[in-house]
Amino acid sequence: MPFQPIKPKKVSVQIAEQIRTSILAGEFTPGDKLPPERDLAEMFGVSRPSVREALNMLASSGLVMSYQGGGTVVLSLMETTSGNPLTELIRTQSARALDVIEVRKGLESWTAFYAAQRALPEDVRRMEEIVATMERNLDGMHSSEDIDANLHILIAKATYNIVWLHLMQTIFDGMKEFQQSVWRAVYLTLEDHQALYRHHLKIFEAIRDKNPEEARRAMLEHLSFAEKRSEAYITQLH
Repeated sequence: MPFQPIKPKKVSVQIAEQIRTSILAGEFTPGDKLPPERDLAEMFGVSRPSVREALNMLASSGLVMSYQGGGTVVLSLMETTSGNPLTELIRTQSARALDVIEVRKGLESWTAFYAAQRALPEDVRRMEEIVATMERNLDGMHSSEDIDANLHILIAKATYNIVWLHLMQTIFDGMKEFQQSVWRAVYLTLEDHQALYRHHLKIFEAIRDKNPEEARRAMLEHLSFAEKRSEAYITQLH
């Protein structure tokens, strides 16, 4: 069998491969912006045209999208070129949000399970910071809506399974408008906010203590509660 000559890879291909590896390792998550071309050129020690060519390769493969004046954004592996179809589905048929929550109950109970097995000390520290902020927000009834979503994404990230992470990010992006409406219409009392805090604390403690079954149960309990509140919100709409 004759050997083939070794051909050096183009600089742009090497850049694209490194960025792709970082994305698939979860170092950049869906919605994150990559550093500007100028900064990337300095990091790699190459010219900006080489970086631009690498980004075009990644865009062609559906991993990123570049916006005029808006930088380059990492896409979800589950996303289509036309955006997130879940958003429009839920916007036009609000009851479909309950279908999504049903799916989340299955998916997120297992992300919590695997996170309890695999989370590193740095993951636990970040989760602890979010839960502590939720507790502080109880004073004065400040909303924890955004950091609530961040905690769920961190849990998915702590599975160290890139498919879990991208799948959860896609679902959360699709549900964002609906979840904002639910927060503002249904979670109105201190007791509501305290209940949500306790749910997240229980999930966090199970992950911190490396108790996968308890983490799975706690997440399922939390999402069953969220499902009932979402049903109440949809009933108000009709």
